Amino acid sequence: MSRYLEPFLAIVLAVLWISPLVFAFWAAFHNVSDAVNFRLQAPITLENFRTAWEGAPWLRYFLNSFLLVTLILIGQFILTTLAGFAFAQVEFRGRDTLFVLVLLQLFILPEVLIVENYRVASTLGLLDSLLGIGAPYMASAFGIFLMRQAFRSIPKELDEAARIEGCSLLGVLWRVYVPAARPTYLAYALVSISTHWNNFLWPLIVTNSDSTRPLPVGLSLFGAPENGVDISVISAATLIVVGPLLLLFLIFQRQFVQAFLTAGVK
Repeated sequence: MSRYLEPFLAIVLAVLWISPLVFAFWAAFHNVSDAVNFRLQAPITLENFRTAWEGAPWLRYFLNSFLLVTLILIGQFILTTLAGFAFAQVEFRGRDTLFVLVLLQLFILPEVLIVENYRVASTLGLLDSLLGIGAPYMASAFGIFLMRQAFRSIPKELDEAARIEGCSLLGVLWRVYVPAARPTYLAYALVSISTHWNNFLWPLIVTNSDSTRPLPVGLSLFGAPENGVDISVISAATLIVVGPLLLLFLIFQRQFVQAFLTAGVK
């Protein structure tokens, strides 16, 4: 009995998890009445997508989200690589204590720091800018921990061989450690992109114009009650927003899984 219970519960959980997305697909291609009443014979329409596309500057939102996740990822790669390498291979006083302090960041919810982050962004003149949205996320404790673990797993013989060949400290990092940690970089990039593509609360607070608003904020304003609630049009807009990530996942799902397994990300 228990042999069949676990697969059954997994299937039920999968159905519950995917049901909102299934309904969004259904509603996006039908008018409100047919969508809510689940009329299976109802005609399919693309009018909801046309209405949604004309209702907001989606191309601007897409560009903002792309630039934002790219900016954050570049900053994270630079900072986590240098910090992870220092904690893994460079001997200095207080290294372990400092690493523990960095890990404490994992226990602090980003929402707790919103007021302080807003004060700092305002002081630096970064409000309503992509840099203001992305700066608080560039020094990632999770990324530092991940890079440290990846660099510690690289054989010390490769480091010593590079130093014998005359490589400097940064040369060893660039020529030995970074190439060897490519699966970890890929896995971390997937986590970072999916997280910050969908980030909502901080961008909502720090942005004031369409020139800097990313997709989740634009979608929330588009679906605000004062603009009228049309579940079919909102569902169409939702598919427009999640479509790129969903398509990428479906195309590269095997590479995604292999990257996480290779990097040891659970």
